[in-house]
Amino acid sequence: MKKILSLFTFLLLSSGVFAQLQLYKRGLASFDKGQYDLAIKDLAKVNNIAESEKANLNYKIAEAYRLSNRWVEAIPYYEKAFEAKLLIPEAHFHYAFALKAAEKYDMALRELQQFIDSKSTIKAYNEKAYREVNTLKIIGELKKKQTDITFKNLSQLNTSGAEFSPAILGDELVFTASRKAKTYSNGLPYVGLYKARLARTMAEIGKPEKFSAAIFDEERNEGTPTFSPDGKTMIYARGNTGKRKDLSPDMDLYISRYVDGSGWTEPRYVSASDSASWDGSPAFSRDGKTIYFASNRPGGLGGIDLYRVNMDASGRFGNPVNLGKEVNTAGDEMFPYVSEDGRLFFASDGHPGLGKLDLFIAVRSAGKITVENMGAPYNSNMDDFGLVMSKKGDIFFSSNRAGGTGDDDIYYYEAPQKTEIAENKPMIPIATPDSLSKPTEIKTVRYYLAGTVYTKNANNENIPLDSVRIKILTTGQEEPMTEIVTRKDGKFGPINLQEDGDYIILGSKKNYLAKREDFSMNGRAIPQALLTKAITDTTFYTSLNLEEIALEKTFRVENIYYDLDKWDIRPDAAIELDKLVQVLVDNPTIKIELGSHTDSRATEIYNQRLSQRRAESAVNYIVSKGIDKARITAKGYGESELLIKNARTEDEHQTNRRTEFKIIEVE
Repeated sequence: MKKILSLFTFLLLSSGVFAQLQLYKRGLASFDKGQYDLAIKDLAKVNNIAESEKANLNYKIAEAYRLSNRWVEAIPYYEKAFEAKLLIPEAHFHYAFALKAAEKYDMALRELQQFIDSKSTIKAYNEKAYREVNTLKIIGELKKKQTDITFKNLSQLNTSGAEFSPAILGDELVFTASRKAKTYSNGLPYVGLYKARLARTMAEIGKPEKFSAAIFDEERNEGTPTFSPDGKTMIYARGNTGKRKDLSPDMDLYISRYVDGSGWTEPRYVSASDSASWDGSPAFSRDGKTIYFASNRPGGLGGIDLYRVNMDASGRFGNPVNLGKEVNTAGDEMFPYVSEDGRLFFASDGHPGLGKLDLFIAVRSAGKITVENMGAPYNSNMDDFGLVMSKKGDIFFSSNRAGGTGDDDIYYYEAPQKTEIAENKPMIPIATPDSLSKPTEIKTVRYYLAGTVYTKNANNENIPLDSVRIKILTTGQEEPMTEIVTRKDGKFGPINLQEDGDYIILGSKKNYLAKREDFSMNGRAIPQALLTKAITDTTFYTSLNLEEIALEKTFRVENIYYDLDKWDIRPDAAIELDKLVQVLVDNPTIKIELGSHTDSRATEIYNQRLSQRRAESAVNYIVSKGIDKARITAKGYGESELLIKNARTEDEHQTNRRTEFKIIEVE
């Protein structure tokens, strides 16, 4: 009987483990499909899982919260993932912004510094991290920036869903809302355009209804409209339906015209859109001849950037132009709006802000554009975006700040009535803090770079290297901007840098491998709010580690991955092999062997042949880039040199599947 009970207990435990594993797999599948609510629902129930998977489990839950714009809820899961030894540097980056959303600024600063110290190769993240470090240093000053104005929740329109991106058309408020009957696979409704008639006071605003039957597709996301000054032309963002007939797999701009007697015309695709990219949140200029919009198209500064494009009277569009580094950052710039007096407002999470998306205004002073945060109560520790104004002074914007009715809500400031003004009651400033209405004193910063070159001794201690030739190159140029030699203490510089420059530091010395390090000024510029003098000198410090050339010394080539049982070079592997090409270019006297290693999950003979094919494929790629074939030899090691002998997890097998090179000859 005891044996039967033991077997029954074993079966129960086995079925429980299997159920937990199924929950885990189902949650991961939902995450990969972007169904974050479903992913959280399943993954949060997993409480019995292998130790090796606990970090990934909690990381995925944290990411599901973050990617569904619930940053504060993500915090405890990031922390659990770190406790379980999560080794993903980017997690510290996202965790820092979650901490900022929770107003834990000191902790956010520490996490960002940890991310910076990890020397991530993700350029946009690095730039944003540097910017945010500066932001957190002045967060106290930003919080002091207040405007004497009060905003109220437009509760007559807002629901538990999302209402955002208001626009004004005559006596109607047009807005975007998640109210369609059609829903995503995760249960969230598609968004569409709605309108409500404006009355004498906001308390009397009309009942919301569909904006137009011609601009309402149950199977698409439609939103963020803008109207020409005469109200006859509308441009808005429209998503795809997932059907083959769609012009684009993403969000694009569409145009419609109002015809008296018949209403809005069938929308047509705006030629300035990039069908392979996300384009949205358009805004007309006050003369109706220019369209501002947001896009993540190639060639931007990172994330989503603001662009402008001219439109003629017949509706033909020119070529879009990026608004440049004065406005755009490595983060997201979205929801532009041009006021009646021609000022550009927008939302950004890349400029110094209180929360995630903050509202900003672009100010031109002394021929230079600067960007100013609009302060509270426009901005909060969450998303604040989509600002518009009426001709009589009413202000509307969107926010998911605490105290709302649900997701994104519309907030408003109602300008005093004319009768109240006649009674000498002061009219509150309609849109900007006082500092934005007067010229800004532009302070100057002179930037410099200095550094140290060292090598490691047998005890892994840093030993300064003198007489190292340092070349400073502008990215994309091989002709050096500056060429100097390190002093006895291994130091060099300071060297003058441009505020927005991208550079390469190339160090070389006889009997040492020449090495390159990237150094970008993007994101490092000091905000005007931190400057106290008319001219400030600041120096950035870097270091370069040169390795002594030694025959048979092995170097790991990171992130060279192949598809299962394949040996062709994937695009991500090509990026890493290009770095090895550069090593060979910078060190023309060395010859190397490129070795490929497999894990142990196939036969020894099969793995040997597979690794040889992979090594030869990598060598052929390198030779195709102009490297003399006599300088590089392919060698497949199969599973003969496993780093982890009894690998069990996928991470351990990946450690064994590696590509290395070693120096076999020096001329």
